[in-house]
Amino acid sequence: MEFRILKYTVLLMSLWSLWSCSKEVQIDIPGYKEQLVVDGRIETGQPAIVLLSKSNNVYTSANYQTYLNSFVDDAIVLISNGTQTDTLTQICTDDLPPGLEDVAAAVFGIPAELLVNLHLCAYVSLNMVGEVGKTYSLEIQHQGKTYNASSTILNPTPLDSVFWKPEGNFSDRGFSWAKLSDPAATADAYLWEVKYLQDFQFTKTFNPYYNDKFFNGLTFDFAYENPMSFQDTNVNDAYRGYYKLNDTVVIKSSKLGIKEYNYFEKKYNQIFSGGSPFAVPTNIPTNIQGGALGIWVAYSPWYDTLICN
Repeated sequence: MEFRILKYTVLLMSLWSLWSCSKEVQIDIPGYKEQLVVDGRIETGQPAIVLLSKSNNVYTSANYQTYLNSFVDDAIVLISNGTQTDTLTQICTDDLPPGLEDVAAAVFGIPAELLVNLHLCAYVSLNMVGEVGKTYSLEIQHQGKTYNASSTILNPTPLDSVFWKPEGNFSDRGFSWAKLSDPAATADAYLWEVKYLQDFQFTKTFNPYYNDKFFNGLTFDFAYENPMSFQDTNVNDAYRGYYKLNDTVVIKSSKLGIKEYNYFEKKYNQIFSGGSPFAVPTNIPTNIQGGALGIWVAYSPWYDTLICN
């Protein structure tokens, strides 16, 4: 009996000790600060295109109107290749020159038929195109602040060959393949895009950015899926991901810098995590100096055409 009383006394004292040692802790959560977001690119033989927008609070409703309202159209944007400087021209979707509707649709990711009713602006270099081996500096002036970045158009890596093979039990469906000899002397990164010959816009594959960490200096074959088949409602589910016999496919393999690759690799990881509570939090890096988010990237593409037969 005395042992039982002693046991309960010890238990109550332990509970009292835990309760009496509790402490209220206050955590200061930093307030939201709006930032400029840069999405800029230049590639061999093409003008620079820069989209500017404002970041949104995590609690802001993610809807179409919020997306449209985030675009910035009151900045001054310049690029330089070291010897020449070009002030980019603002081109807006509600005042497009005839014939540029599909180009604007590809830039903004919005169907061409909707763009004519919207006021979305891109900054475009009309007096300069990308050249291999040159470094392009970007300068943005907006609301009293200046932002800078630079990126270099590297020597492209050609594909040794491209080919198509039937897959599994199919005789008329299969993956497309390529043979690549990766340079051993440099750390390289690539962007992989494809399109049907008759299409205007290239489509990224499901894992479009990759580096040569595991194949530096090697020659190897690799397969890639058909991303367009997942957008086509007329394609049978059993055939999604495959190219069909006699498809003509244009392949675009673009080289980019490792720093730029790191941005896209982290960004895609965050997108594919789908808001999972078990995903590791990711801080997406940027090469923009001055307090902005986003990326300024230079590409050197290599094109090839494949007839699937």
